[in-house]
Amino acid sequence: MTAAVHPPSTGPTSALLPARPEPVRIDPASSAVIVIDMQNAYASPGGYVDLAGFDITGAASVIGRIGQVLDTARAAAIPIIFLQNGWDGDYVEAGGPGSPNWHKSNALKTMRARPDLAGQLLARGGWDYELVDALAPQPGDIRLHKTRYSAFFNSQLDSVLRARGIRTLIFVGIASNVCVESTLRDAFHLEYFSVMLDDATHHLGPDFVAKACLYNVEKFFGWVSNVADFCGAVGQLPSGDA
Repeated sequence: MTAAVHPPSTGPTSALLPARPEPVRIDPASSAVIVIDMQNAYASPGGYVDLAGFDITGAASVIGRIGQVLDTARAAAIPIIFLQNGWDGDYVEAGGPGSPNWHKSNALKTMRARPDLAGQLLARGGWDYELVDALAPQPGDIRLHKTRYSAFFNSQLDSVLRARGIRTLIFVGIASNVCVESTLRDAFHLEYFSVMLDDATHHLGPDFVAKACLYNVEKFFGWVSNVADFCGAVGQLPSGDA
């Protein structure tokens, strides 16, 4: 297979990451790991997704695999950017009845159906909004706030990436078929090369939605790989401390 055509390498070393439909060259100097919504809301019992009735049984194993990815990325000096989805305490950022988000957000719908939860789901400063303890950011990691599915919408993500010369994005997180895919699609239109690690993402809904998501990424918007191949390829790079 032929490696994907990337911009010229800006670093001294790079790794060839096995992926579908072809390998992708990862240069630490121009790559970043994008961690989407690994918050209590999406991955912890008692979080909004659990309360809304979605199955989160696969989230625990995803947390562990994302931890492996982050350890490998840090060792290779690949930046890590955490995205957190949510709104201000008054939910002004969520939009009112005139916003599609007001109608489609399952967090907002759950709070309307259960007034006892009002003000608790995805509100900044609350437990639901916070990242899971096992994936606490370390010094040098970046945390950004987002108010819609796509991490590029009305956020600082694009400017943060461009300021650092980043062109290749490695996606992990929740939900593969909603916020991960929405962000990856926008990344495509903004001229980023995107790789989804399929076993480091968790989907919401029936299994067919995960298959559909992976098909769309592989055929139209980016590349698909996995944790073992990422850690194997990037783990061979010199340490970022060298």
